[in-house]
Amino acid sequence: MDIRSHESPGVVQEPGSPAEEVQQLQAKVAQLERAVHSHAVIDQAIGVVIAVGRLTPAEAWDLLRETSMCTNTKLRHVAELVVTLGVTGNLTADIRKELARRLDGES
Repeated sequence: MDIRSHESPGVVQEPGSPAEEVQQLQAKVAQLERAVHSHAVIDQAIGVVIAVGRLTPAEAWDLLRETSMCTNTKLRHVAELVVTLGVTGNLTADIRKELARRLDGES
């Protein structure tokens, strides 16, 4: 038997037990839900960049990815900021500067 206090305090589980399998499946589902949400936000940001920058989807994807790398900001967070820009018109200075630089065709 294996006691895993960090998973379920006070519960004794055998490796491969149904309770352990349920926990593993719940963790996978949570991870997949986060991935689906991130993917949706990135797609929305691509749409904003397409509309604002008059770019193709591939160019918009590259612009977001490169902005993420150059600002050392997670792609998901850059996408969230760009989607917020579409709603509020506000964007952090570093991301705004990098996006503007890339939209103007600078490398």
